[in-house]
Amino acid sequence: MPFTLAIPTPTGSVSVTLESGTSAIFVGANGGGKSRLAVYLEEAGGEAVHRISAHRALELNPDVAKIKESHAVKGLRFGHSSVEIHQRSGYRWGSKAAGKLLNDFDFLLQVLFAEQSRTALVSHNNIRAGNTETPAATKFEVLKTIWEQLLPHRELVFSGDDIQVRIPGHERFYSAADMSDGERAIFYLIGQVLVVAQDSILVIDEPELHIHRSIMSKLWDQLENARPDCALLFITHDLEFAASRVGQKFVIRDFQSTGPIWNVEPVPEDTGFSEEVTTLLLGSRRPILFVEGNSNSLDTAVYRCAYPEWTVMPRGSCQDVIHAVVTLRANNAFTRITCAGIIDADGYEADDIAHFAQRGVAVLPVSEIENLFLLPDVTREIAMGEHLAPEEVDSRIAALHDDLLTMAGQPPAIEQVVRMYCLRRIDMLLKKTDLSAQPSIEQMSAAYQQQTQSLDVLAIAQERRAKINEAIASRNIPMLLSLIDNKGMLAKAASRLKNTGRGPFEAWLTRVLLNNKEPGLVGALRRALPEIPQLH
Repeated sequence: MPFTLAIPTPTGSVSVTLESGTSAIFVGANGGGKSRLAVYLEEAGGEAVHRISAHRALELNPDVAKIKESHAVKGLRFGHSSVEIHQRSGYRWGSKAAGKLLNDFDFLLQVLFAEQSRTALVSHNNIRAGNTETPAATKFEVLKTIWEQLLPHRELVFSGDDIQVRIPGHERFYSAADMSDGERAIFYLIGQVLVVAQDSILVIDEPELHIHRSIMSKLWDQLENARPDCALLFITHDLEFAASRVGQKFVIRDFQSTGPIWNVEPVPEDTGFSEEVTTLLLGSRRPILFVEGNSNSLDTAVYRCAYPEWTVMPRGSCQDVIHAVVTLRANNAFTRITCAGIIDADGYEADDIAHFAQRGVAVLPVSEIENLFLLPDVTREIAMGEHLAPEEVDSRIAALHDDLLTMAGQPPAIEQVVRMYCLRRIDMLLKKTDLSAQPSIEQMSAAYQQQTQSLDVLAIAQERRAKINEAIASRNIPMLLSLIDNKGMLAKAASRLKNTGRGPFEAWLTRVLLNNKEPGLVGALRRALPEIPQLH
């Protein structure tokens, strides 16, 4: 279900609409009204909004008294076990919603212990009744899985009334009360997201507190995946964290307490941050990788998983990527910034690819990024993820290759690809044509004829047609994927490999890549993608 929140600004309201499973990110400097905006959104959203304050106490007490689940839930949401939503400001926030230290860890643990008892009792009764269905996982078990994936050097051990920690493989335990600040912060945030009410909006003020930058994106990727029914709204001053998230982005310019009114500027989805915010982003410690596509595309998921050490910045078209890399490298203000770019193959010749490499731009080995998922090594990893027998994997891949070759081999399909290739070649030549030095019309005409006479469109078309036919005849799938682009081919992969449509297939790919749930698939993509030189 969609959620819509309106933020008052000097020129009217800015509406933020969030679908379940999506995010929005607000970026602002310290003192810019971020916490007050979080309070405003909580109050405006009523019971549908659950806010996690930037001022939060992280004292974990595993010996907390165990109480009734419904009372614990009310305590967590409203501040006391016997109050309702209209009393939240007084009880949960002490009538100081922006600055009050949120101390709800006990309520969180009480919810988790009570839910564990209830779920365990249901499973016990089912088994006693002869029901052999797989028992439902408790929220403690889900929390443990996520927490240990982020902190593999530690293991959580839950009992009916206690929480302990140990180093994997060791018998020595210590109390969860003795966790580090970071370990407790991760536990707290995972727990808050897991127990929030169905179809809620979570407003997270300064999600980066106490958590190491290296696992920030992984944490929130996991939590977004764990609660697809909810929408997440982050308020942060950390530009690197904001850049790592996929979702709507807004900049908080300033705040006026009279009103209250915020100067909020939406960041266009297809172009990244505005110039001002991009300048701040480029002050980050990670190198910048400019890529084609937009912030909500499959491209971003691919590049983020394949190049985790880079801040991925979608820039739209290939020309936008090239321009961004060249401009950044040529600007003296950014001499210490490492940046590079990746573009689709788009029919570039070897000379073009070498020229791009000199400018810090790499070229994909396939015509468009969707074709990466049709490469034999990649499709094999996708098929193997379905837990099929080896012969069934081989059969599905062979059927997919037959589909691709049949689609590509249709004369109209070949002619369409050849036509687009010729158009790109003509466009590239015309862009390289320079007549600015010619003093007269006659000399301009002569120079134009000289610079364009080498372009034999019929010969170019024949050469490209021959290469496509050669790839089809030899069943050379990688070669074919470097020559053609056909959006329908990914739909064939979806059908053959996962028995689904293209939309759900792309959504699944985005999800598993962002969460690194298929390491074999990620490894195959990394092997297929070009190495990126870190050019200054």
